[in-house]
Amino acid sequence: MPADPLHRAAKPQRSTTSPPTSGSGASAIEVRRSARRRRTVSAYREGDRTVVLIPARMSEAEEQRWVTVMLDKLAAQESRRVLGDTELSERAERLSAQYFEGRARPSSVRWVTNQNTRWGSCTPSEGSIRLSHRLQGMPEYVVDYVLLHELAHLLVPGHGPRFWRLLEAYPRTERARGYLEGVVAADRLPRMPATGDE
Repeated sequence: MPADPLHRAAKPQRSTTSPPTSGSGASAIEVRRSARRRRTVSAYREGDRTVVLIPARMSEAEEQRWVTVMLDKLAAQESRRVLGDTELSERAERLSAQYFEGRARPSSVRWVTNQNTRWGSCTPSEGSIRLSHRLQGMPEYVVDYVLLHELAHLLVPGHGPRFWRLLEAYPRTERARGYLEGVVAADRLPRMPATGDE
């Protein structure tokens, strides 16, 4: 595979891969050190991996600090990105190919504003998938999970063992479910009245 032209640099002096920190959306973090890089630090997603490019002279402590900073920065950028219906359909197609061998083929995938008690819905007989607009701005792995959940319903209508086995293919299923449960729990918390001090 050719090198990414946006991130081409001198051959890295050292490359380390580590498990993700608690806030990252990727399954692995790869740090690439470069003697040509003097001060700048950058990061990008490469599949399920996050690549962080740093100067070779950085200490281990600086490396850790910058990895955390860059992961937070990437997560913030991703949460601001809102997919249109066309991009949502393309994403569903890619996810189906990656996790379900392309067997789940929706006829339509779109955002809707009338789903306030569920994250998504699917009508298998029509092949249509609808995602709640409340997902917009959430991390990509959460949107992907909801898309995969609805795609799985095109293959298995209920929530039986066969359905959950399909979703086991997606490595962030439990994390995404935890995120969504946290959002629901936060919505149920009592609102504190505003005080005059704020």
